Amino acid sequence: MPIATPEVYAEMLDKAKQNRFAYPAINVSSSQTLIAAIRGFAEAGSDGIVQVSTGGAEYLSGSTVKNMVTGSVALAAYAHEVAKHYPVNIALHTDHCPKDKLDGFVRPLLEISAERVARGENPLFQSHMWDGSAVPLDENLEIAKELLAKAAAAKIVLEIEVGVVGGEEDGVANEINDKLYTTVEDGLATVEALGAGEHGRYLTALTFGNVHGVYKPGSVKLRPEILKDIQDAVGAKIGKERPFDLVFHGGSGSTLEEIRAAVDHGVIKMNVDTDTQYAFTRPVAAHMFGNYDGVLKVDGEVGNKKAYDPRAWGKAAEAGMADRVKEACESLRSTGTSLNA
Repeated sequence: MPIATPEVYAEMLDKAKQNRFAYPAINVSSSQTLIAAIRGFAEAGSDGIVQVSTGGAEYLSGSTVKNMVTGSVALAAYAHEVAKHYPVNIALHTDHCPKDKLDGFVRPLLEISAERVARGENPLFQSHMWDGSAVPLDENLEIAKELLAKAAAAKIVLEIEVGVVGGEEDGVANEINDKLYTTVEDGLATVEALGAGEHGRYLTALTFGNVHGVYKPGSVKLRPEILKDIQDAVGAKIGKERPFDLVFHGGSGSTLEEIRAAVDHGVIKMNVDTDTQYAFTRPVAAHMFGNYDGVLKVDGEVGNKKAYDPRAWGKAAEAGMADRVKEACESLRSTGTSLNA
């Protein structure tokens, strides 16, 4: 199937909300990790979301070029072509974008999609994230309001973050403290500023103890009940059940119980990065250790071309990451839910 149209993406999100499942949103930084993600979704019979961070976008443009827009456009162009050969719908998303990178990342990409839509084409990406967690809430929502209008005009969904995700990702670091928990007041302020969809659709990353990076279950206190409290309070105010389309950030190390509780409270998208990075790299390490004298020209020998051919270990990496994507689909209950099923 081709990359999801705005209408298909909306249908995907609606189906997840109605049926209480969520899509894994898999961070990629190369054509091969992109293929691994799409393959995992296809093997799980799940539609899905592939996303690129600011650092991933820089890397995709070339490690010495470091142009986020170039990398993003290149990834999207490649994805639009290869996705045609898989039987599921894939949406493209850009991940965390702080204030100081908006002009070099999200705003130019919104302009590119606006130009495409004006020509009668579909937008390049289906959604973009504005990460205003580092600025005061009023400023966060004011910028979100401006971006939401531009996104809606380009048939794009905006993702925002209200609250703070701890840990570090792509150079953005936050302490692990009480700010990791979004309040009911924050939720009410959000719907007051952005509406409930009438000004454009948006996804909301409310935080309930989330931390980026690697940690073991129990190391960080997740409180999914916070999501229910906010949904209930805002829903009562505007007369709509589970009004927010929620996103789960920083989920590595979360228990299955915590993940599914969050989904029950309205999470329809869960970011997955750390776990899939390891799943991609682990088979490569096994290949290198297991074929030591083949991948290296030891003691003046010639090595083994079949062992050091990047396709040899690349196929193993792709399969390992695809399997982890399938596991994420199962945890989030999206297995077998594709619109094409």
